[in-house]
Amino acid sequence: MKMKIYNLVAIAIFSCLMISCVSSRGINFKKQARTSNSSVPLVNEINHQQWDDLLKKHVREEGLVDYKGFQKDSALLSEYITYLSENEPSEKWSYEEQLAYFINLYNASTVHLIVKNYPIKSIKDVEATISPFLKKFIQIGDEKLSLADVEKGILQKMNEPRIHFAINCASYSCPKLMREAYTAKNVDSLMEQATTEFINSDKNEITSDRARISEIFKWYKKDFLKQANSIDEYINQYSRVKIQPTTEINYLEYDWRLNEVGVN
Repeated sequence: MKMKIYNLVAIAIFSCLMISCVSSRGINFKKQARTSNSSVPLVNEINHQQWDDLLKKHVREEGLVDYKGFQKDSALLSEYITYLSENEPSEKWSYEEQLAYFINLYNASTVHLIVKNYPIKSIKDVEATISPFLKKFIQIGDEKLSLADVEKGILQKMNEPRIHFAINCASYSCPKLMREAYTAKNVDSLMEQATTEFINSDKNEITSDRARISEIFKWYKKDFLKQANSIDEYINQYSRVKIQPTTEINYLEYDWRLNEVGVN
């Protein structure tokens, strides 16, 4: 399958953040429908073991990342990203295979971007004309994509809001980088775990009478409302403490510090 970039759409950069959560070029790729027949076995077309090994070696249980360790294994990281580049998605792949591929591509490319610019205090410190999220450095087949291309041009169009808890933007307020690579076989259960852990983590403050939640729920509200009537309804599917209909919802300021081991 040849992915072709078409029709540059408006690039929206959130006011004070100036990076991330931006619109991007649309990506023309033919995705499969979600596998609904549980009797049909899912097949892993791509081997993500090398990424899985690196995650287990350099990511802590709480999701903080040892970027110095990744630097030492930068050759292995580059090798994995090259492997993805040379094995671009096919329309014959299952929906789950494509989803796992693009989640891993986003996460590994983000780590690679940090490693190439390390030491830095924030992904915002990466030199780029407009935003590091618009920097076209991800080679897939004969196309060069940005992180925004992968996120907004591909993953968001797959109609799966849990991807917002699966991809990691190398920042402290992001959902944590999981210590396991996504595959066709585990992508649903791992996204479910990532979503549950994020909603019940200190990235949100939910009590019986107060709700201060991540700005992710504001930035991607439309995605969540495709599966729920309100943001609190979506969150309540996963939250141990339920948000009451009368509770006022406020948003926590996003912390763009690098999600590095040792961050306070």
